[in-house]
Order: sequence, then C-alpha cells, then structure tokens
Amino acid sequence: MRRTAAAAVTVAVAVALVAGCGVPVSVSSVTAPDDFDTPVPVPPLAPSEVAADGTRTFRLTAQEGTTRFLDGIETPTWGFDGDLLGPTLRASRGEQVAVEVRNELPEPTSVHWHGMHLPAAMDGGPHQPVDPGEVWRPTWRVDQPAATLWYHPHPHGRTEEHVYRGLAGFFLLDDPAAPDVGLPHAYGVDDVPVVVQDRNLDDDGTLDLDGGEVGVLGSLVTANGVHGGHLTVTTERVRLRLLNGSTGRTYAFGFTDDRTFLQVASDGGLLPSPVEATRVRLSPGERAEIVVTMTPGETVRLRSFRPDLGRVAAGFAMGANDEFDVLELRAADALAASPEVADVLTTLEPLREADADVTRTFSVAGREINGRRMDMSRIDETVEVGATEIWEVRNDDAVPHNLHVHDVQLRVLDIDGGAPPAALGGPKDTVYLEPRRTYRLIMRFEDYTDPAVPYMVHCHLLLHEDEGLMAQFVVVEPGAEVRSSTREKSAHADH
Repeated sequence: MRRTAAAAVTVAVAVALVAGCGVPVSVSSVTAPDDFDTPVPVPPLAPSEVAADGTRTFRLTAQEGTTRFLDGIETPTWGFDGDLLGPTLRASRGEQVAVEVRNELPEPTSVHWHGMHLPAAMDGGPHQPVDPGEVWRPTWRVDQPAATLWYHPHPHGRTEEHVYRGLAGFFLLDDPAAPDVGLPHAYGVDDVPVVVQDRNLDDDGTLDLDGGEVGVLGSLVTANGVHGGHLTVTTERVRLRLLNGSTGRTYAFGFTDDRTFLQVASDGGLLPSPVEATRVRLSPGERAEIVVTMTPGETVRLRSFRPDLGRVAAGFAMGANDEFDVLELRAADALAASPEVADVLTTLEPLREADADVTRTFSVAGREINGRRMDMSRIDETVEVGATEIWEVRNDDAVPHNLHVHDVQLRVLDIDGGAPPAALGGPKDTVYLEPRRTYRLIMRFEDYTDPAVPYMVHCHLLLHEDEGLMAQFVVVEPGAEVRSSTREKSAHADH
C-alpha cells in the first residue's frame, strides 16, 4: 500500500520531466488552519522519584489513545502517559537516572534516548525491544552539557510508524555548574519546547502512512500536537526549543515578518556564541534553540519557508516548495523584562583534526551505507574507546538524507572542504546531507564499551531507516575482539 503511493509519485515525476510539461508547485501542500485560536499545550514535566542512592527514576507508559487534530474527528494515536506525545523528562548533569518504560501497546516497541551519551545496552535501539505488557528499566549517569534531547521508539523496521502515531517527547538536560548567560529559563513561560510534526488523515480520521521517496509529507502540521495553535508570550524574550519530530519533512523555520532571531543552541547544546538568523533548517531529528524578541501587543507567526534541500532531483516531490505557518506568538500588552543574551555562551571542548586516530568513509545511497543494508546480526564498524575519529560522509543520491550517530555529539569539520555555517558550529548528533556533497564529521568515543551490543548510525528520514539505511558499530577496549561471528552476513530482510 505505502509503496504504491511512492511509486505513483515517482512515475508522475518521470512523466512530467520527460514530457516537458512543467514542474508542479508541490505534491505535498499543507492545509492552512482556519485560525490560530487553540492554545498550544506545553508538555508537562514528568514526575520523578529520587532514591536513597541518588538515582532519579522516571516512569513512562507507551499506550493507545485518540486525538482530535481537526474539529469533530477523533484519530487513533499513540502516546507516552497519554493520547499523544509524552511528558518532558528533565535531569541534571552528574545525576544517575533510570526510566521504567512500560509497553501497553499491541506490539513490541523501544525507547531511544536521542542525543544521549550512555551505555549501548541502555540506548533503546532495536536491540532493546520492550514486548507488550513488559517493563524495561535502563539506568545511566548523565554526563554531558545542558541540551535539548528527545526520546522516541526505535523498533527494527517499525520506527517510522511508531513515531508517526505519536510516540515522542523531550528530554532536557541542565548543567548547574554552567554560568548564567542570560537565556530565558522558566519552563513553559519563557522557555518552551516545541515539537513540529506533519501527518495525513484518511476520510475517517485515521492516520495515513502512505508516502513518497522521503516518506510521509503530511498536509496537517502540528506544534505540540495542535493544528493552528498559539502561544501567549509574557516576557520580552522567549526561548523556543524547536524539534523536527516529523518522519520525513525538512523545515526552514523563520517568522512571517522576517525578523532576526538568535540561534543559541543546536542538537547537543549551546553554540559558542549566538548566531543572528532569519531561518534555521531542521531535518528530521534535528533540534535548535532560538531566542525571539517581542514587543507588547504584537502578533507574529512561526513559519516554515521553502527549505533549501540542496541539489535535489524533483524537489517539488520532496517538500522543497512547501511553506506554511506553524504557530502564532501573541505578546501580552505588558511584557516582563528579559536579560540580554550574552555574547559568549560556552567554550566547547576542542576536537582537533590533528588528534584524530582514524578516518572512516561512508557512502549513503539508496537504502544502503557503503553498499550494504542493515543487518541486525552484522557489526559494520569497530571503534576503540578513547579514540577521536573523522567520518567522511557523502550523500551519493539526488534525494535528501541525513545522518544520526548514537552515543556521541559530533562536530562538522567542513562541507566539500569549506567551513560549515555558524549554525553548525556546535555539538550535533544529526546532520542533514545535501545531495552530492561530502561532510567531514569529527567525534570522540568515551567511557562506554560493549563488544556485544552495538550503537546505530543511520538516516533519520525514518522510512529510509526502516528500509535498511542503517549500520551498526561497537565501542571496545583497545585490541578487544568483537563477539559477533556474523560479519560475513550482509543480507537485509525486507520489511
């Protein structure tokens, strides 16, 4: 069923190009809401308990529910501790945390802590499934800078559908030792997490998972699960923690009046200095924190403009021509004063090219990395703990991809030999890969080793991941043997 829709788009593109009959504006246009009168909910902070040994324990239940995206239509959805999405988990650097994940869904799932540095057995990837009625309790010590991370399912071959149905939530990290740099920080007041997602609904209100080459490009775009929502702003400055929680669509966020804002953080934490911008491009899985200045009584909308996808073929079929409003900001008639954002936000630990121990090359094409589809029984790369590595990654297709690396926060050294834009100057775990370009990424593998349990590296366009664009790597002690005896197996089972 789903591949029928993809094939139809492919045929339509080919016919249009061969016949020379022009390029349509879009094959994935977005339905504009009638108004923006619904308040956008702020995800609640998840309760937790701190044990005598200092472990902070959260509890999450994956469950079925229903959501009213449109008036009068009830849509079956999945959520954590509710009908859709999940609460925000929040912990501080240095804390030992545990999460008791209960699965009340009719099929196995998993929960991956996207962007978290933690042992492979706690990562929540396809090797840690949670069966219906079962509970999984990973535990680890938080040891990384303050950041906007998130959690979502990662079941083998089923990730796209589980996220699309609504299973996602924020995981915010704080660093009590970090200096105050003037960022808004009152959760739900001037510091608001916003997950943007798109979906299609069938006539009966059920979710439609049919998609094209990049997966679903939905006509219904939501912010924190609400279509046509507004956020009341009561302070001079508001910090939006933007997450692209979609399965296939790339956004280019800005504001309807083209105002300048400050990007202060990327996936894994603060940028060295604020970056003045009018747009921020986010592919699936990427995050950005922005600070917006408001004036009393004004209204402005967060908009996704036509995203620059690079030299893609048939961009009109990849969402390149789509633009639409996402969320309305409504400033109160009187705004509380906000501090100025500092000129220097943080000093990043240096990752120097000269210190790299290994350089690896990765070709991303079709549904393969280096010519091979994902095989759960095959270890593709072996990394020694303590190593600094450079990964040269090239998108050899004419369609969008991106790359998410588990366990580490990496840096972008260069793109086709040129310096990356300032917005890519901070810690990243997910990088958009423009077609026919080479990205050199540097990363250090610290702390955790496990010769038997791998981490994942994959495209976060979730259809691509599910269809095989994923590989596995283990981190081991120097000279250690990998326990897998199945390196020779390279067949990928169709899903």
